Amino acid sequence: MNLNAKLVIFMLTLLVLAMMTLFTLNQISQNKLVSEIQESSTAISDILQKSVEDLTSEAEVETSQLAEYIKEARQKGVNEINIINTEGEIIDSSDPEKIGKKRELKKIEKGLKAAPGKRGSGLTSLKPYNLVVPVIVGDQQLGYVEIDLLLDNIREIQHDNFVRRLVATCVIFGLGTLLIIFLARRYTHPIQRLVLDVRKVAAGDLSVNAPVESSDEIGELAESFNEMVAQLRERKNLEERLHEAEHLSRVGQLASGIAHEIRNPLNYISLAIDHLKDEMKSAAPEKREEIDKISDTIKEEVRKANYMVLNFMNYGRPLKLRRSGVSYRDLLARALIVLKDKLREQKVTVTIDIPADLPPLYCDQELMRNCLFNFITNGAQSMPDGGEITIGASCSEGLFNLTFSDRGTGISAEDMEKIFQPYFTTKEAGIGLGLAITERIIKEHGGRILVESSPGKGTTFTVTLPQSV
Repeated sequence: MNLNAKLVIFMLTLLVLAMMTLFTLNQISQNKLVSEIQESSTAISDILQKSVEDLTSEAEVETSQLAEYIKEARQKGVNEINIINTEGEIIDSSDPEKIGKKRELKKIEKGLKAAPGKRGSGLTSLKPYNLVVPVIVGDQQLGYVEIDLLLDNIREIQHDNFVRRLVATCVIFGLGTLLIIFLARRYTHPIQRLVLDVRKVAAGDLSVNAPVESSDEIGELAESFNEMVAQLRERKNLEERLHEAEHLSRVGQLASGIAHEIRNPLNYISLAIDHLKDEMKSAAPEKREEIDKISDTIKEEVRKANYMVLNFMNYGRPLKLRRSGVSYRDLLARALIVLKDKLREQKVTVTIDIPADLPPLYCDQELMRNCLFNFITNGAQSMPDGGEITIGASCSEGLFNLTFSDRGTGISAEDMEKIFQPYFTTKEAGIGLGLAITERIIKEHGGRILVESSPGKGTTFTVTLPQSV
C-alpha cells in the first residue's frame, strides 16, 4: 500500500471515528432531553389535573396538598404553582403566603415566556420561565394555572452534552495528532537514514545497503537506492579490472621488451662463468673448491634473474597451451632436478607420495613444470630453518588432486585473499608474480587451486585438474 493511500485511510478513519462518537453522544443527550421533557410534561399534566379539581371543587381548598406536591414537582423543573380564579384571586398556591392575593387578569399573559425579575432558588439557576394555561371545562373558563418552570435540568443536559462532545473531539484529535507525529517520525526516519547513506555514497563508501522495511514509496526508494549502489559497485569493480588489465598489458609489453635485452646477456654470462671456471681450475688446482663455490653462486644469481624475466614474460603474454600426456612423477622429477642444489642448501627435504598406478596427466608440460617449480619454491621459502615438503597426488572420477604441503610459517587470514594478486609478496626478494602466474596456468587448464593454512603450522595447496580434455 502506498503512502497516499495510508494517509487517506488514516484521515477517513479519524473522520468516521469523530462522526460516530459525536453522533453517539448526541443521541444519548437527545434521549436524556426527551426523557426530561416527558417528565416535565407529566408534572404539568398532573398540575393541570389538580388545578381543575381545585377550581371545580366547592369545598375549601387544602393548600397543604399542593405544598406537598411541589416538593416532588421541583425535581421535575416546577418551581411554583398558582391557581387563579376568574376574578384574579389566587385560590391555591404552592406558596401559602400568596393564597387570597389578587392578580390583574389583564396583565396575565397566556403561554410560555421568561419571568422578568425572578430567579430560581439556586445561585446557578437559569431565569425561570412562566407558563400560564387557562382552565376551561366545556365552554366555561374556570380560571388560570400559573406555573414557574426552571429549565436547569435541560440546561445541564445540554451543557453536559456540549462538554462531552468537546472532550470527545479533543481526545479524537489529540489521538490523531499523536498518530500523525508517530507516522511523521516513522516515515521521516527512513528518509533521514537514506540521506545519510547518500552522503556516504557521495563520499565514496559503496558498501552501504539501505534496509527495506515497507512496500510503499519509501520502500521503493530504498530498493532503488540499493540497486543504484550495486550498479556503482559493479561499475567500480569493472573500472578496477579495466585498469588492472591495462596495467598488465603494459607490463606484458615491458616484459617482451626486456626479455630480449636481458636474457641474451644472462645466457652469455652463464656460459662465460663455465668457461672461466674451467680455466681457473686449470690455473689454480689448489683453489678448485673455492672456484666451484663462487661460480655456482654467480650462476644461481643469474638463474634467479632469468626466472624473474620468465615470470614477466609468462604473465604479460597470452597463454597458448600445448597439451600432451605426461607422467606426473616424471614431470615432478624434471622440476626437482633444477631445485635440488637450492633445496639442499636450504635444508629442505621433499617427500613424494604418489601412487604407482596414477594415470597420465594431460597438460602443457612446460607451463605445468613452472607451476610445480613455484609451489616447491614457495614452500621452501616459508621454512627459513629448513623442513619437509610433502607432494601428493590422486585421481578419482576423472579429476587429478595434486597437493603441496609444507611446515612453514603459514599464511595469515589477512593475506589469504591477496596471495594470488599480481605483485603481492611478503618476501623481501621477489616481485609477487609466482602464484599469480600459477593460478592463471591452472585456470587455463580448467582447474582450480584451494589453500589451507594455519599461521605457524604450515600451508597446503590443493590443485584440482581434469584428467583429460
